[in-house]
Amino acid sequence: MKLKTTLLASSALAFAAMAGTAFAQDVSRENTVIFDLDRTIQDPENFNWMTPGTKRMHGAHQTMWEPLFILNYGTGALDPWLATGFESNAESSEFTISLRDGVEWSDGEAFNADDVVFTTNLAMTNEEISSREASTIRSQVATVEKIDDLTVKFTLNNPNPRFIVENFGVRIFGSFLIMPEHIWSGENAATFTFNLPIGTGPYTFSSAASNRAIWDRNDDWWGAKTGFMDLPAPQRVIFLESGGEESRAQLMASNQLDAAQNVTIGTFEAIQAQNPNVIAWHDGYPYAASDPCARQLEINTTVAPWDNANMRRAVAHIIDRNQIVNVAYEGTTEASRTMFAQYGSMAPFIDAVVEAGYGLPAAADTAGGQALIEAEGWTRDGDYYTKDGETLSVNIHVNSASTEYTRTIDVIVEQLQRAGVDARAVPVENGVFWGEVLPFGGFEMSYSWLSCGSVNEPWASMGRYTVKDVVPVGERSPGFNNTSRWDGPGAEAYSAIVDDIASRQLGDPEVPALVAEAYQYLDAEMPFIPLAQAAKLLPMNTTYWTGWPTADNYYNHPFFWWNHTHQIIHNLEPAN
Repeated sequence: MKLKTTLLASSALAFAAMAGTAFAQDVSRENTVIFDLDRTIQDPENFNWMTPGTKRMHGAHQTMWEPLFILNYGTGALDPWLATGFESNAESSEFTISLRDGVEWSDGEAFNADDVVFTTNLAMTNEEISSREASTIRSQVATVEKIDDLTVKFTLNNPNPRFIVENFGVRIFGSFLIMPEHIWSGENAATFTFNLPIGTGPYTFSSAASNRAIWDRNDDWWGAKTGFMDLPAPQRVIFLESGGEESRAQLMASNQLDAAQNVTIGTFEAIQAQNPNVIAWHDGYPYAASDPCARQLEINTTVAPWDNANMRRAVAHIIDRNQIVNVAYEGTTEASRTMFAQYGSMAPFIDAVVEAGYGLPAAADTAGGQALIEAEGWTRDGDYYTKDGETLSVNIHVNSASTEYTRTIDVIVEQLQRAGVDARAVPVENGVFWGEVLPFGGFEMSYSWLSCGSVNEPWASMGRYTVKDVVPVGERSPGFNNTSRWDGPGAEAYSAIVDDIASRQLGDPEVPALVAEAYQYLDAEMPFIPLAQAAKLLPMNTTYWTGWPTADNYYNHPFFWWNHTHQIIHNLEPAN
C-alpha cells in the first residue's frame, strides 16, 4: 500500500477534528498515548458493561476498571492485581479470595468485599443481565459471602478448578468486573447507564463520542499511594477509531497513533518505510503475535440443508485452509488442525485428537465434499448443485470491522462457489453482528472464534458446545455458547464426556484421551469448522513511547483491547 502525502495531510486534519477536545486541556502529544479503536462506540454515554454491546474496550477496562488477577501468557501464572491471592477446598467447590488493602474508587470510597459481593449478586439475581461474564457467574455460583472487608468466599454449584482464571483472571479478553456498590445500589443493572462512570484504575473518564474516548490520569490513584505500583507515565490515554486499515496506517506513519489494530504485512512494511520507529511483536517476518482465539466457520444446525451433518462435513472437505493462510493471512499463521489454539501447552490435547484421526487436513478434498453433497440427493446443474428445483446456496455473515474477517470469508465463498455451492458473504456492522446475528442464531453460517477459551487446558473451549446451552433460534445463546444450536444424540454424548473433563483437576493425565473421545462427535457432526490460527500484526510506535510488549520484552501479550492493558500502560516510558 502506498501512503500518499496528500492522504497523510488529510488524515492529520481528520485526527485534529476527531480528537478535538483531547489537546484543548493542555496535555501535550508527548504525554498522550493513543490506541486504535476498530469500531464505532455505539452509545458513548452508556458504561454499563453488563448489557449487550461494546461498553468496555474503548478504554474503560484498560484504564478505569481493574481486574482481580491477570493471566500472564508468558509464565502461565495469575498475576495478582486488585486481589492478592486465593485458596480453594480440595473439591474446588469453594474459593476464598483475598483483596488488596488500600484500594479505592476514584471518588475516594474504599473498594472492598462489599463491592465484590454486591456485583456478584447483581449478576446472580437479575436475569435481564445478558453479558457473557455475568451469565457465567450466574451459572456457576451458588452463594457469595463477605468474610471480612478484604475476604470473599464463593461457593459453587459444581466443582470447577478453573473458576478464578475463568471469571477473574483475564484469560480471554476480559473478566467479571466489580462495580461500586455505593453508586449501583438501588439501580436496575439491566438498564442503568452508569454515566459518569468511575473505577479503581489510574485513569478517570474525561469525554467520549462515537469515534473516540479520552481518559485522564488520576494522580491520587490508590496504587501509587499504597506503593503497589508507580503512577503510569502517560498523562492521557485516547482510544481513537481509525476508520480502517488504510486510515490507521496513515495515522501510524504520521505519529498520530501509538498502537494500531491488525494490519496486513504489506501495510505494515509500508508503515515502517514511512516511519522506522514503528515495531511489531517480532522484529522480522511474520511480525505477528499468535492470538488465542482460533478462527472458525459457525454453522446454524437448525437451518436446512445445514441441519444435515453430512452437508456440514461436505463444507469442511471443500474448505482449503492452506489458501486461507496464504491469501487472507499472507502466510503469517497456520491452518488449524482442531478447534484449539495451537499453543505449546495445548499440544497434549491437540496431539490426542490428531492421533485418533480427527484432525483436519490443511488441504481441501473438494471431490470428497462433492460426493457427500451428491449422496444427499443434490445434482450439479451448471455452476451449482440443485435439488427439487432449489439451488444449493448459503449466506455467510461476517463482521465488517476487520479486513482479516472479510478476506477470510471472501476466500471461503470463492472455494464454495467453485465446488458448486452458491455462497455469498453478508458483511454486517460490528454491533449488529455481536448483538443480533450471532447470539440469536440469525445466520446460516458465520465467521467467528466462538471456540475461544482454552489456552492451557481443553475444557474452556469444549464446554462452549454442550447441550445445556442450546436455545431456540430467536432466543439469546447464553454467553455466546453453542450459537450453532448443536443438539441430538451425538451432542449429548459429547456433552457427557466434556462434563467429566470439567470435574477433573488441571493436569489430570486421563484428560487427553477423554478429549479425543469427545472429539469424535465434533468430527462426525461438524457444528463448526475450524479454519486457521489467528495472528495479529499490531504496529506499535516508539516515537513517543517505549516499553511495548514484544517477543523480546514478554511481560504479557500485546492485545491492547483486553482487560490486561493496565500492564501495558504501566510499562510505557517516554521515548525522550
